[in-house]
Amino acid sequence: MNILVINSGSSSLKYQLFKMPAHHPVCTGLVERIGIEGSFIKHTLFAADGGKITKEKDTFIANHGDGLKHVFEMMSEGEHAVISSVDDITAVGHRVVHGGEFFSSATLITKEVKKKIKDLSSLAPLHNPVSYKCIEVAELTFPHAKQIAVFDTAFHQTIPEEAYRFAIPEYYYKEHAVRVYGFHGTSHKYVSEQATAWLNKPNAKVISIHLGNGCSMTAIKDGKSIDTSMGFGPLSGLMMGTRSGDIDPSVLFHLMESSGYTTEQVKALLNKQSGLLGVGGSSDMRDIRKMLSQGSHAAELALNIYAYRIKKFIGAYSAILNGVDAILFTAGVGENDNATRAAVCKDMDYLNIIMDEKKNAQYAGKTLDISTPESKVKILVIPTNEEFEIANQCYHMVEAVVE
Repeated sequence: MNILVINSGSSSLKYQLFKMPAHHPVCTGLVERIGIEGSFIKHTLFAADGGKITKEKDTFIANHGDGLKHVFEMMSEGEHAVISSVDDITAVGHRVVHGGEFFSSATLITKEVKKKIKDLSSLAPLHNPVSYKCIEVAELTFPHAKQIAVFDTAFHQTIPEEAYRFAIPEYYYKEHAVRVYGFHGTSHKYVSEQATAWLNKPNAKVISIHLGNGCSMTAIKDGKSIDTSMGFGPLSGLMMGTRSGDIDPSVLFHLMESSGYTTEQVKALLNKQSGLLGVGGSSDMRDIRKMLSQGSHAAELALNIYAYRIKKFIGAYSAILNGVDAILFTAGVGENDNATRAAVCKDMDYLNIIMDEKKNAQYAGKTLDISTPESKVKILVIPTNEEFEIANQCYHMVEAVVE
């Protein structure tokens, strides 16, 4: 079963083609700078012998529809074609950031579902409108394929009311949908399922730590999300690449009242000028590490705040879970920066979290337990695979429809 996974951004489109139920993609690709000069496509085909062939194409791509046409050409033309026609695609899985309270699982896209996605654009203005457009384009490009939406927020729909409600009048929840939604749900779901399988404990209590340019943590019990660090939007919680994470709202009132900051200036400050960039001077953890080696105090402070925030959430979620079986590190920083993992797990023996430093340095892209034998809490590094998780959910949905 050929399933095409589409992950669209405001000016980009990532895709992977899976021949399900195989775990590894047949091909992957990236369309960048859509609607901007310098547009290009990078397409990678994975050969049966483990090798790969990469093709690149520089051409102006006016919009996402134009981009999908080029994607189809890349997959279907030349000696390395992986499909012969649009009818070879059984389903197209769309990553959609915001599903509000309406969607708790992968959903077959209908006119009603599209309307909901469009109506939720006010909650995710940078993402949902682009997803909506890509769905419409994919319906035209692959007319016989099932179009399926997989929502970032869906996994967190199991969070109890005491965790998702804010301590403000109910009116704002009822009339304005103000509540915790949570994000990175596809990643948290995938790595937590990998962890429970590895632990051979379906009812495991785990804390999933997704550290990329965006960062979030989720407390998971019996396979269900019960709390998460991102809230109404993807700004709260942990320190991130350019986002502040948690901040006292009084700071914002102060800036607006005493310095005349506008709403747009405050949004730019918290979303684009803060986090590692604001404190340390770069949004890229590799740059921060380099600056640290050169004696930068700002870089050192940024790293200390980064690890401190994660440790605080581990403590909070351990209390909410009433104990924890494993903590999971995943995504770009979580998987590749062993110094961050070491800083987070330092002096955590009270919670029975004890890291093996040698194992921590040995991680090489596969699930690895980096805890000591004495550690009652397992410390696992698990590579996330959101695209496969989307494809897998689509696969099971199509199978159920067929049956």
